[in-house]
Amino acid sequence: MAIADRIAAYRERLEAWLEARFGGTVAEEWARGLYHGMVSHPAYEKIEFEAEDREDAFMLACFPDAFGIPSPVSYYTAELLPYLEDEYEAWQRRMWDRSSMLERKGRQHHL
Repeated sequence: MAIADRIAAYRERLEAWLEARFGGTVAEEWARGLYHGMVSHPAYEKIEFEAEDREDAFMLACFPDAFGIPSPVSYYTAELLPYLEDEYEAWQRRMWDRSSMLERKGRQHHL
């Protein structure tokens, strides 16, 4: 089951529970507030950028040899590659694209 299907199923169950518990108007207002807080709030982007930065730092610590930095832990972290394959390709592409990296950091820190 894909993550989008799991989210849709969860939303349906949540809406049914809220409607049964509180009635239609309160449930809709509550769900709208929950959606705003989780997805459309401006802080959501900041949290997303921070999570991406932490992921970048983790990937760089695990796979520094991708950029020519020798590391003795590369032998052990190579075991993570099958699990991080999709993230690794996106991360490597993002790291090699210096202009987007500088733009993102500048936007993040209001430069």
